[in-house]
Amino acid sequence: MQKVKFNARHEYEYVANYKVLQTAFDKHKIDKVIPIERLTKCKFQDNLEFLQWMKKYWDTYYPGGPYDAQARRSGGGAGVVKSVSGGGATRTMPKRTAASTAAGRIPSTGLHHDTNQSAMVIELTKQNEDLKVTVDGLEKERDFYFGKLRDIEILVQQQLDVEPDNQLLKEIQTILYSTEDGFEVPPEGAVEGEAYDEETF
Repeated sequence: MQKVKFNARHEYEYVANYKVLQTAFDKHKIDKVIPIERLTKCKFQDNLEFLQWMKKYWDTYYPGGPYDAQARRSGGGAGVVKSVSGGGATRTMPKRTAASTAAGRIPSTGLHHDTNQSAMVIELTKQNEDLKVTVDGLEKERDFYFGKLRDIEILVQQQLDVEPDNQLLKEIQTILYSTEDGFEVPPEGAVEGEAYDEETF
């Protein structure tokens, strides 16, 4: 943080700050090449893309907790440096190409990201299996009670054929055939589990 010029006003100061950031990325094995030349031109799209990447990286890897920016900056390179010392070193940095920067470096963030995705896939697969077991159990329970109601319906119908004026049987039949608001009766001849089920769920 001591090398960062927080009140940079000139292009060479911006370049120096971006190089400090690139060095920090390299040190922490963050596989991202900062497009210094494009960013220092202050074009909206280039800066927006880089800022979006930074925000995504921050959201993904920041562990949380308080961050005191003022304390981190104290004692750092807050003032403008009078002269750029080591100008030769500054000029040798741009000679590194994107290929040489990324060469020989394992993108640790990518590995970490893949591990997180693998764990998430395993967890979601487990949840899916649990839900399938639950659905199977509920379907068996539904079929069981449907069978009981069907038996009662047949029994009531047979008794109504024998004694058509039995008020109790008529009330039972009314309860069996009553529906709730929004319930749709499946079309005649519809096979259970086919298109009708797909439409209602």
